[in-house]
Amino acid sequence: MLKTISKMAVCGAVAIGALASTAQAADEYKLGLVTFLSGGAAGPFGVPAKNGADLLIDALNAGTMPAPYNKVGINGVKIAPVYVDEAGGATKQVSEYRNLVERQGVNGVVGYISSGDCLAVPGVAEEMKKVTVLFDCGTPRVFEEANYKYVFRTASTATMDNVGAARYIAEKVNGLNMVSGINQNYSFGHDSWTDFTTSLEQIKKGVDVSTKQFPKIYAGQYGAEVSALMVNPSSVIHSSFWGGDMEAFLLQGSARGLFEDQKVLLTCGESALYKFADNFPEGAIVGARGPNGIYAPKSELNDWFQKEYKARFGTEPTYPVYHMVQAIMGLKLATEKAAEKDGSIPTDEAVAAAFEYLEYDSPAGKIVMSSGNGHQAVQEMVFGQVSKVDGKLVMKDVVRYAPSCVNPPNGVKAADWIASGFKGAVCN
Repeated sequence: MLKTISKMAVCGAVAIGALASTAQAADEYKLGLVTFLSGGAAGPFGVPAKNGADLLIDALNAGTMPAPYNKVGINGVKIAPVYVDEAGGATKQVSEYRNLVERQGVNGVVGYISSGDCLAVPGVAEEMKKVTVLFDCGTPRVFEEANYKYVFRTASTATMDNVGAARYIAEKVNGLNMVSGINQNYSFGHDSWTDFTTSLEQIKKGVDVSTKQFPKIYAGQYGAEVSALMVNPSSVIHSSFWGGDMEAFLLQGSARGLFEDQKVLLTCGESALYKFADNFPEGAIVGARGPNGIYAPKSELNDWFQKEYKARFGTEPTYPVYHMVQAIMGLKLATEKAAEKDGSIPTDEAVAAAFEYLEYDSPAGKIVMSSGNGHQAVQEMVFGQVSKVDGKLVMKDVVRYAPSCVNPPNGVKAADWIASGFKGAVCN
């Protein structure tokens, strides 16, 4: 009996492999989309990202996008989204991923905000040979610790955020002699703080650390941490907080006067700029994880995107929205590049080959898949400081850092690149 089952399994695997090796005509392109739809990251991060996906998919299916995205759907095949809630942790997401591929039969997957999920899913994607695009997570470890054929990330890593942050405060903060930090106690928070402090050591010698705080992710209450930051004041408080944690920290810190004498640096701050505009202290240093949102370059594509998003959802698109949209755009262009004829869905192997080293335009400007052996995007990094002019929020002292200034070269680990003094970096 066992031999019979084994033989059937082998035959089934051969049949599946034969099917996967041939491009298929299709009535729809089933796209798995994973983002936070519940929990603390949903409101400020996951749901806006879903809104961006909905807007883009509707426009693609209607064929109303500006060129080069004016072909209907993906290669003439209309997109059918299949959403998965990212809440629940890495083990759950691995199970959900298998379900998307095996039971839902998706043609591709775009997803993942949590760095923990982004470290857990790629190995399964490789096992199942399914093209998967990581749209937002920031940990540089994904392509530093492994090589993948079917996995891509269309936004830069958090190394860009923190190298840029260190460069910015060294240039813009007078009398900089002490920094402190409050970051979430998981891989993204620790990696962000390490990249920031080690970069600062290279850029400006003699800057000390007064205190570093690592509260649990989604803790929501930061009374003890705010007290520690006030007792040990510094020139700049660095934080890679995002989502509800960042919003809670802003509210609680402002209520206690934390930011009156200490400048706060929020590498992910742009995601709350519009919703919490009145809670950002004057002079707060804000990043957008790339040239997104308020920092996005003017172009026909960005003008279209901002106008359509605001009309539909009543607010401006923030960086998680940009990240989602540029991931779907990259998948669309790679699939169409790999396609032999309209109306067909190429094999995952063909799409993966077309995706490597792809360069394409997005609302955030040029996306260049030049790192991670062609699987990891690099972008410029932008920082500015919050100000109010006639009651309207604006960004002053905006500085843009070229991709090669804030991203390590292909094949070089972030930590090694920083330790080398940013060997090969070219800054504007």
